[in-house]
Amino acid sequence: MTVLAGPTAVGKGTVSTYIRDHFPQVWLSVSATTRPPRPGEQHGVHYFFLTPERFDELVATGQMLEWAVVHGRHRYGTPRPAVEAALAQGRSVLLEIDLQGARQVRDAMPEASFVFLAPPTWDEMVRRLIGRGTETADEQRHRLETARLELAAEPEFDHTVINDRVERAAAELVSLMGLPAR
Repeated sequence: MTVLAGPTAVGKGTVSTYIRDHFPQVWLSVSATTRPPRPGEQHGVHYFFLTPERFDELVATGQMLEWAVVHGRHRYGTPRPAVEAALAQGRSVLLEIDLQGARQVRDAMPEASFVFLAPPTWDEMVRRLIGRGTETADEQRHRLETARLELAAEPEFDHTVINDRVERAAAELVSLMGLPAR
């Protein structure tokens, strides 16, 4: 199992989507969240969009491998049963999660490989966050404050991949997973 984490707006979702579309041998976990869908996001494909009550139920019954409140607002988590089933089938599993979740998975499954996705530069990360246009100016400011703290966590990871180009970063990540990058 490989865990991919990094700061906000670094492109974790973009790299993961590229892997899902181009490397079918990788089983990509679908996270659950209490936030509403962004334009174009589909339930069960991009996230499982859950009510806070349903999310609480999954946490209370031990069905989340990890979970966290992200940016002080919404909860995100990884449903445990699907991950365990994919691992039992011998699949190469990729979890795309935030830093808090990666730390929880390290405690629960220290044998996993942990990869930090880093931006090529701070300015590029800011440009990406503002350019996607999915957050208000206040949310952008908050995310960038969080990103500064998240960048400092890079030494906690086994590997770092720089997301300068999605295709290259995805190929490097798949290679780190021990799979052939086409």
